[in-house]
Amino acid sequence: MTTNHKHKAVFEAINLAYKQFDNIAIIIHVNPDGDAVGSALGLFHFLKKMKKNVSIIAPNDFPDFLSWMIASNEIIRYNRQTEKAVQIIENADLIFFLDFNDIDRVPKIDQHVKQSKAVKILIDHHPNPTDFVDIMLSEIEVSSTAELVCDLILNSNEKILLDKTIAECLFAGILTDTISFTVNSHRPRTFQIASELMIAGVDRDDVHDKIFNNFSEQRMRLLGHILNNRMNVMPGYKTAYLYLTKEDQKQYSFAMGDSEGFVNYPLSIKGIVFSAFFMEKNDHIKISFRSKGKNKINEIAVKYFDGGGHRNAAGGESKDSLEKTIDNFVKRIPELLKSNDIHV
Repeated sequence: MTTNHKHKAVFEAINLAYKQFDNIAIIIHVNPDGDAVGSALGLFHFLKKMKKNVSIIAPNDFPDFLSWMIASNEIIRYNRQTEKAVQIIENADLIFFLDFNDIDRVPKIDQHVKQSKAVKILIDHHPNPTDFVDIMLSEIEVSSTAELVCDLILNSNEKILLDKTIAECLFAGILTDTISFTVNSHRPRTFQIASELMIAGVDRDDVHDKIFNNFSEQRMRLLGHILNNRMNVMPGYKTAYLYLTKEDQKQYSFAMGDSEGFVNYPLSIKGIVFSAFFMEKNDHIKISFRSKGKNKINEIAVKYFDGGGHRNAAGGESKDSLEKTIDNFVKRIPELLKSNDIHV
């Protein structure tokens, strides 16, 4: 594979850092997704093979459909194992921050990170990173953080350590963030790296099955309910949105991760290029945004919903009621269309 020269100096600095230190912590963002968990576990197994003392810390739980990855049970949840997590951060000589670029994405953990004297390294693919680290590997054009971690390994002297266990975790990260190579996958290098991971032993169909075909019966029934009763389509505005109430969640025994991918379904409707999904939580409304092609959805997330993300995939939240939040979104649709030069 062709060497990635763009980040050569950063790769070398990171390689030097993890060779120099033995006590290493990997921290991922709140409500971890497949890319956060996959990239962290991939790096975890790589560093373990180098005989490093390494731990992964997450602010809270991650979806059960990711628990098939080897050592996922070793991820320390700050909300459950606070004392242990704090001790790891205090003892760390080196801390990796994966799949987020703002310290606010690790609530409560941030106070301990700020006090730490450890060397801090960020590896991420989201726009507008904040400067809270010593070394930053940030590239918004890549598909996922897992792709960046794989590139880091492939450009190291230890690339021979890449095995099936590492590769499966990284492949899972890429697969989830690209929704099985349907978004955020316009770069040939993404497929080059995926090929390298398959050469290392990944069974693409098996990983896909574990991620996308591993849900409960109740989750499928919930999806049917939402598509039938909670979806509004506005063809004149090329937009559709779905929502999920707390009562819906109770009725269908909602579990963390059950709504994964719901926001993508309206985009399969002919003529729809923007989609939003609103989920009612105890103290806020969680929002997911998606778009097709070159149409930008992240700007509206930043401007009106205290969020951010990529061109085609973004998120946000609102402290208003579900009804007011949806009304606010609908009110912003003309601006969304205009900013993407869409005339209706």
